[in-house]
Amino acid sequence: MNRIAVTVLALFFCFTACRKTDVGSAAEKAQAIIDDKIIADYLAANPGLNAKRVDTTGVYYIVVDPGTVNTIFTTSTYVTVGYTGRVLTTGQVFAESGTFNPSFTLGSAIRGWRIGIPQIKKGGKVRLLLPSRYAYGPYAQPQLGVTYGLKDGLPGNLVLDFDISLYDAVN
Repeated sequence: MNRIAVTVLALFFCFTACRKTDVGSAAEKAQAIIDDKIIADYLAANPGLNAKRVDTTGVYYIVVDPGTVNTIFTTSTYVTVGYTGRVLTTGQVFAESGTFNPSFTLGSAIRGWRIGIPQIKKGGKVRLLLPSRYAYGPYAQPQLGVTYGLKDGLPGNLVLDFDISLYDAVN
């Protein structure tokens, strides 16, 4: 049963990655300011994290283990990962791979994963702090988090925190 749930979750990550995530409308700009402040406040309260920002994206990453095997990442790189996803502000887990590690093309993942996973090598571990615009944006994810106590699923516009282990990466 857990394998089926994880597989469905992985496919969902793939299909929802195609939604628009650029900041354009006034509401998107306002949410971007809120998200960036949440992450900045979190990092200020946890100065030992040594988080780095990816360019001007607002995506922050913390390399837990850099990995050992160099990989050139493209959108067609086939990755196998293990992960735990949490809401940054509460620490509430909403998704995890458990013992089943999904595989998919990097280009089909949410935008924050496409930006963050290439910060490590195969065999590495990274923690990603994602503003909502690089995760699911304003779109609620009613199927995520239900098994973890979020009775209505994952609301939209949440800043997310992912721990990701990159087990394999193949071009």
